[in-house]
Amino acid sequence: QVQLVESGGGLVQAGGSLRLSCAASGNIFSINRMGWYRQPPGKQRELVALLTSGDNTNYADSIDARFIISRDNAKNRVYLQMNSLKPEDTAVYYCNAAGNGRSHWGQGTQVTVSS
Repeated sequence: QVQLVESGGGLVQAGGSLRLSCAASGNIFSINRMGWYRQPPGKQRELVALLTSGDNTNYADSIDARFIISRDNAKNRVYLQMNSLKPEDTAVYYCNAAGNGRSHWGQGTQVTVSS
């Protein structure tokens, strides 16, 4: 089993930045892909960014190069640096870990961008 705990969400004005952090514990050796997803109010959960064990990245088109996913293997953490935030980025952001046919989720962290 893999446990994920997100942090770093909050309220920020449009144009500002936040960095989300996801701490992974448990059977982390089973993970071959980490990602960030978000669920805007009244909408379905959607992909934000993916990072594979081979350091390949993939971003949603809506991100438009404003976000960067990265990791610190020594700390078992994955980060999402979010810049030039827009009100439409408001959502609950979830960390995901996938591997060995399983998918694990954190509890989510709220990001609210005011106009």
